[in-house]
Amino acid sequence: MFRVIPAVDIKDGKCVQLRQGKEDDVIFEGDDPVIVARSWVEKGARVLHVVDLSGSFKGRLAHEDVILEISELAEVQVGGGIRDAETARRLLDLGVERVIVGTMAIERSDEVRRLAEEYPKRIMVAVDSRGGNVVVRGWKKNTCLSPVEVMKMYSDLDVSFLFTNVDVEGLMRGIDEVAVRRVVESTDKPVIVSGGITSKEDVEKVKNVGAAGVVVGSALYTGKLRFEELLSLEED
Repeated sequence: MFRVIPAVDIKDGKCVQLRQGKEDDVIFEGDDPVIVARSWVEKGARVLHVVDLSGSFKGRLAHEDVILEISELAEVQVGGGIRDAETARRLLDLGVERVIVGTMAIERSDEVRRLAEEYPKRIMVAVDSRGGNVVVRGWKKNTCLSPVEVMKMYSDLDVSFLFTNVDVEGLMRGIDEVAVRRVVESTDKPVIVSGGITSKEDVEKVKNVGAAGVVVGSALYTGKLRFEELLSLEED
């Protein structure tokens, strides 16, 4: 299976795109996130990537009502500010298909492992990489772990992974194919790739290395890519 997944990033109640996740470096600021999400679904999106950026920066979910409303429109994977098991369980029980845990996967790994056992296939571990190492807490704190090392921590569980290359994220200059290949080939679990997607060729490269999907954000919102042109690359 391969999915092309539009990003719906939420900050202060609006749909936005940031450059390299920097809070004050806004590439795009748009409408009500629910309206934006509905427009992607109407164009053919079967999965949406919803990130509560405000939650990520504050360390706790900030737009739960909006997220749940979007989850009624399509299958969603939700991240940003999910730092405890209670929040993750609540979202999953209320209809979110997958929750994305990054900081929690590093700092509270026992809780994430329990969640993965309770909710098979519904926990997505974020491996956000900058300079070759995983970063957490809204990409503000460095760790000494590589993406592959973090993925091995969960290799025995029924999880998926979200690999975001922060080095190229939001720059719209293309992907780092070598980094993507290294991560995807290191596991037999589904890997969704995010960061730097700028062209249809980038999406094809991600697909060809064996990823389960790709998240597209800035290139869609700035008009560099049309979502409809990417749908032909999807596979069931």
